[in-house]
Amino acid sequence: MDLYEAIKNRHSVRNYEDKPLETEAKETLLKKISQYNNESGLHIQLISNEPKAFDSFMAHYGKFSGVNNYIALIGKKGNRLDELCGYYGEKLVLLAQQLGLNTCWVAMTYKKIPSVFQIEDGEKLTIVIAIGYGKTQGSAHKSKNISSVCKTTQPLPEWFTNGVEAALLAPTAMNQQKFTFSLDKNKVTAKAGFGFYSKIDLGIVKCHFEIGAGKDNFVWG
Repeated sequence: MDLYEAIKNRHSVRNYEDKPLETEAKETLLKKISQYNNESGLHIQLISNEPKAFDSFMAHYGKFSGVNNYIALIGKKGNRLDELCGYYGEKLVLLAQQLGLNTCWVAMTYKKIPSVFQIEDGEKLTIVIAIGYGKTQGSAHKSKNISSVCKTTQPLPEWFTNGVEAALLAPTAMNQQKFTFSLDKNKVTAKAGFGFYSKIDLGIVKCHFEIGAGKDNFVWG
């Protein structure tokens, strides 16, 4: 499964089998987490065999069950933290899909268990990603039209359209899809709209856009 297939096949899953992560999948995730932490300066951590975070009123309200593993998106406080967490978190989400795992971005409906992860001075836990073997594969969400998220007057090249299509398949908070893309020659600008977790969403959709468009076809503005 290539990354674009992972984008198309991946859907949010809230109910999981009571099954630990297979050793090979876990080692692959840990290796990538280490790589992404080095690239980004984030402090992403994989939490395994920890059921307490999703055994709470809020988690049950969010209709989660069987979640014993999750990825904690942690980093130094700053203006770019949310976007970085979205971007690198989604890279891990798509890797998980390639590894036969299911995922769900979780912002509020979990309980923080401080003893299971490390938060250094000046850092914060931004969001988590439930991960494991889903009881289902989830279902697709409704998407906006390409024209509703594009702001440009020039003809749209195929690579740009492909990028926006991939971005529209990205998970966003409450499926808001509050983002816009604009194009000036080969310079692409992505902007977050107003809404809950819109900057995290921006990082997620930029990850998808790069995969759909091909990083060699454009530069970020």
